[in-house]
Amino acid sequence: MNLAHEHRLAPGAIRVRFALGVLLCSLALFTLSANAQTPNPQQPLSDSMAIAEAHPTAPPTALRDLVDQAEKNNPELAASFHAWKARTYAPKQASALPETELTVQQFAVGSPRPFAGFSNSDFAYIGFGASQELPYPGKRSLRSQVAEREADTLHEQTDSVRRQVIENLKQVYFHLAYIQQTLGILQRNDQLLNQVQEVAENRYRVGQGNQQDVLKAQLQHTKILQEIAHHHQEEGQLEAQLKQILNRPQESADVVTENLVATPLNHSAADLLQKTRENNPDVRAHTAMVRGQETQVELAHKEFRPDFSVGYMYEHTGSQARDYYMATFSVRLPNRGRKSAALAEALENQERSKQELQSEVLRTLSEVQQQYVLVKQSEERLKIYEQGLVPQSNATFQAGLAGYQSNRQDFESLISSFLDVLNLDLEYRSELAEHESAIAKLERLTGVTLP
Repeated sequence: MNLAHEHRLAPGAIRVRFALGVLLCSLALFTLSANAQTPNPQQPLSDSMAIAEAHPTAPPTALRDLVDQAEKNNPELAASFHAWKARTYAPKQASALPETELTVQQFAVGSPRPFAGFSNSDFAYIGFGASQELPYPGKRSLRSQVAEREADTLHEQTDSVRRQVIENLKQVYFHLAYIQQTLGILQRNDQLLNQVQEVAENRYRVGQGNQQDVLKAQLQHTKILQEIAHHHQEEGQLEAQLKQILNRPQESADVVTENLVATPLNHSAADLLQKTRENNPDVRAHTAMVRGQETQVELAHKEFRPDFSVGYMYEHTGSQARDYYMATFSVRLPNRGRKSAALAEALENQERSKQELQSEVLRTLSEVQQQYVLVKQSEERLKIYEQGLVPQSNATFQAGLAGYQSNRQDFESLISSFLDVLNLDLEYRSELAEHESAIAKLERLTGVTLP
């Protein structure tokens, strides 16, 4: 059985010529239900009723609670956070002085053995010294800034991972909500079809119906059972994905979703685009990369400056000679050919990062605009379903019931109007899930909590 967006019943797919007695029983059932103000079997089920039938004991779980759990427990997000946290220690390392070198020297005279001739030669000595490299002023601070920009990039990437995890969670949650709601609808309508099938079989046994009607009823009943089984399979798969995102054991209790309600989009396209430029973590990460490359170019220019080294040595000789004291100062001249190549590389990387930033901005803004159009069009379609198609299909079905009672409408048309009610209800729920999924994408891209 084909369903809208892989789960809607195709219009006209369940067209069964049921016996007249079946319809009369159904008419009586509808009349009693209307008088008692209970849900009509042919009317669209509310979300709470549909979910309650599929999960009669489990309470629904709020999406906000699941988002909080994902932010605390998701291992992918935790790994990204620790990667950024580790990188925050890099600037201090980059700005630190090179390691100080301590030296111990022993100079022997007349023998390779340690300390040989130390007491009988004026040239023998034991020396203790230290030396320290000193980068050219400004190099250490620039290296620290480069490391800070890399840490800023990882921080924005961590925010991007967090938003992506939340979006994935919401996408699975909304899909699961659609499956659970439509599962309840299918189960309820399968019960009604079972009753119709039994009456059709009874009428066929007494010669008041025909075998074709019975076979069609059995076929449609089997198709609904197949679709229910498919819903159960997909529900199980979605539950597994949800538990993976939440870092829950797979054998833990399943999640029951809340009712889906359309989230209004009160922001204009221009407002969302501006929020994207300011808040999108991928754009901010590329911006930090550009700043880092600019600092890297500045450092490459500074690398043409020489570095220095200072040292001091104390040498203790034998008792017949005085001690020695030696201070050193050295200059390390850079290889200009190698430094020129490093500068050219830094300039190319700077231009690359600028182009990547521009590409990311254009891609993100385009995606925001597409999602904005999708949400606005989805709002229009939801309004058409709520104010037009769903009530019109219900009115058509009720009129068909009255017409059939007065023998002014055939049974085939009545069944067609019944399927319209069912299919439009499924389509409406599918549209609602798609609307909420598009809202979740906009929240990730813009950093705006909607509404």
